[in-house]
Amino acid sequence: MTKLPLNNPLTPKEAAVRVAATLKRRGRSERRFRFLGVAAITLALSFLVLLFAGILSKGIPGMFQHYVVLEVFLDKDRLDPGGDMSAASLYSGDAQGLVNESLFSALNNPGGRKAKRAARSVLSSGSALRLTEFALDNPKLIGSKVLIKFAVDDDIDSFMRGFISRQTPESDRRINDKTIEFVDILNDASLISYEFSDYLFTGSASRDAEIAGIKGALLGSIWTLSVCLLIAFPLGVASAVYLEEIAPKNRITELIEININNLAAVPSVVFGIMGLAIFIIVFGLPRSIPLVGGIVLALMTLPTIIISSRAAIRAVPPSIRDAALGIGASKMQTILHHVIPPAMPGMLTGTIIGMAQALGETAPLLMIGMVAFIVDVPGGVMEPATALPVQIFMWADFAERMFIQKTSAAIIVLLAFLIAMNAGAIILRKKLERRW
Repeated sequence: MTKLPLNNPLTPKEAAVRVAATLKRRGRSERRFRFLGVAAITLALSFLVLLFAGILSKGIPGMFQHYVVLEVFLDKDRLDPGGDMSAASLYSGDAQGLVNESLFSALNNPGGRKAKRAARSVLSSGSALRLTEFALDNPKLIGSKVLIKFAVDDDIDSFMRGFISRQTPESDRRINDKTIEFVDILNDASLISYEFSDYLFTGSASRDAEIAGIKGALLGSIWTLSVCLLIAFPLGVASAVYLEEIAPKNRITELIEININNLAAVPSVVFGIMGLAIFIIVFGLPRSIPLVGGIVLALMTLPTIIISSRAAIRAVPPSIRDAALGIGASKMQTILHHVIPPAMPGMLTGTIIGMAQALGETAPLLMIGMVAFIVDVPGGVMEPATALPVQIFMWADFAERMFIQKTSAAIIVLLAFLIAMNAGAIILRKKLERRW
């Protein structure tokens, strides 16, 4: 074997120097790459910390509010003019008068119409409703004196938090000096407390920030996601099984697969427009109902479930199929008993991730009218409702300062649901996953 002549052969010492220089350059490149990777992760974590810090700094105070504790005499004749303790009778009673009398008594009975008007502005406009609901829930206490907590008005709450200064000229404040004087009297008597807001999770949509809550929106989201799950999961899994195990590999199935992958990248507002055009205009379904919202979100989630389910099916080793077919199992028996069970963890994981994505969507729900102002709590999929992301969107547009904090509090609740769903997907995958 002949050796090829080398041009300008290097001596061993020169070769060692060149190799050392090459290794040094390679080491610098690796250190730069490592530094850039660490810097990118640090920057991303910094933005995440800033995001959560901003949400928590406003959201946690939004979960609390100020209350006034008043001793109220539950006069049966005034609370229950019908005398039958029915809801209609109690709601037509003079609950507001009893609340005002208790407030005036705590303020040493101010005289004059202006003073009484200033005193009444301390409490929320929903105080009478709170007293009526208390009487409905506690009929045995009718005729006695009880201590009841009433939410203060959102302007008073802002004043107690320091957002409104008493040093500001009265003409530039939303509350006058007389109202501040009454707040000081109640505060000095230790009748004002700062507590966890029971309205946040029990209240529904309201123009008054102090009594607004997420109960209706939360139940609307649950109804909508239930419809979405009942439609998207079986259709997604069935489509994935058919495309991966049964359908012949030809141009038609290739076209279907391409369209499914393309649908996963379609903006969510397009699905909302489609839902508006087809389900509401063509089929005549009512607007703002969870049924239409669930169908739209199911169509939006289907590509994610199909793609993840197909990936889970492909991850099942071919030897399992061959073994099942080798002992006489039919094609469908192999799929149902030997392919789907080991692929189910991946399918469920993709479904939960798709549902978490649907939970945070707002644009398609806005298009089908779930942005309507709905006070009643939905009792089914055919009753008007809104969803939690839409409620957050609506609150963010209100001018009252207290809505800013309640918006952040609702975002914390939404993030908690999203984190819980993703954590459930991880736990489910770890628990059901099989390693081959």
